[in-house]
Amino acid sequence: MNELWTLISFGDQGWGDEIAEGVLVTISLALATLPFGLLLGFIIALAKKSEEPSLRMAANIYTTIFRGLPELLTLFLVYYGVQIGIQELAKLIGLNMYIEVNSFVAGMVALALVFSSYASEAFLSAFRGIPQGQYEGGFALGMSRFKTMRLVVMPQLIRLALPALGNLWLILLKETALVSVIGLSDLVRQAGIAARVTKEPFFFFGIACLIYLVLAMISSAGLTRIESWSKRGDVAR
Repeated sequence: MNELWTLISFGDQGWGDEIAEGVLVTISLALATLPFGLLLGFIIALAKKSEEPSLRMAANIYTTIFRGLPELLTLFLVYYGVQIGIQELAKLIGLNMYIEVNSFVAGMVALALVFSSYASEAFLSAFRGIPQGQYEGGFALGMSRFKTMRLVVMPQLIRLALPALGNLWLILLKETALVSVIGLSDLVRQAGIAARVTKEPFFFFGIACLIYLVLAMISSAGLTRIESWSKRGDVAR
């Protein structure tokens, strides 16, 4: 048992440093993906509720594609597809070079595409939960469409969408493990390297499982507090 704990110690004898770096990459990737996924999901939701048929059709095609494709396949398409696209473009302008896409950026883009396709449905459902009279009340007070959205609709939208978005965050946190297949040194990749070198796969992947569970519990506690904060107006009434 002492030998196993030595394996996750910090320093030359253990893999604690590498595992900690992997945890940092995992958290960084999830946090970097979140704002882009939320923004893109919100834009897609606006397109879905637009009166313009072409916008609704484009938004529906987008969500159908990225909700239908496996996340791993989306990651491969972004990582390898963008590289091939850039290289072909370079050939057209007379440049012959090898270009490699940063695995962190590729992972962030791929995860944001998938996340936004689901987040758009959460936002759209929240939009449907806001009575039309809220919009009309803002217009009646002389507010512009943008100001009505910012001051009247958005606070209610966030409160209604928060439970679904919280679940999507937990899913995103777990899906960051996929980036290990394109060479990003996240928690799963570092645990895999340690497992191969030390011949202790059960131990290191068990450690990775425990870390993901801890991250999920911390996230769940934080989301619960945020939801309670968002409902403080309801409690006051």
